[in-house]
Parts: sequence; structure tokens; C-alpha cells
Amino acid sequence: MQRSHFILTDSGGIQEEAPALGKPILLMRQATERAEAIDSGNVILTGTDPGKIINAAHDLLHNQALFRSMSQQRFPFGDGTASQRIVEITKSVERGA
Repeated sequence: MQRSHFILTDSGGIQEEAPALGKPILLMRQATERAEAIDSGNVILTGTDPGKIINAAHDLLHNQALFRSMSQQRFPFGDGTASQRIVEITKSVERGA
């Protein structure tokens, strides 16, 4: 994923991972349960119509402003430090016990 220009997928997991890499995603689904990905600006929901998918890919390849806006590294599902925060909370609870 890191070496891709943008990503075409219908995968739920990839739409969660790619924004952290700053990769634009064309999501080939009719709907997504991960609205945060679309709200982040990294994901366009194209649906499954081949024409719409091709048009969206063309836009990403030829519209540099769109590509730059979608290529920002974002963390719509958290910052990746939850486990460290859990460790710190657990330590503070143990010290207080």
C-alpha cells in the first residue's frame, strides 16, 4: 500500500489502514459502515459502476488538487497509541490499589 499512488478496494480493513499512510482510496461499495474514512477526506465512495470507478480514478490521476487533498496522512480511527494508554492507566490503577 505504501508504494501505491492510490488504492481501489472494497475492503473494510484497507479503508481503515490507508488513511494512516496518506493514500487516496476509491471504495468500490454502495455503502460503508466506516463513515469516518469518508469524512477524513481520504476515501471516495464510488459504488460498483465501472464508469464511475474509471471517472474517479481519472480524476485522481489528473486533478492534482484533489490528489493532494486526499493524500494527507490522517487517523480517523484513532492515533495508534491505545495500547500504550491502556498500559499507563493500568499502572496508575495498580499504584493506587
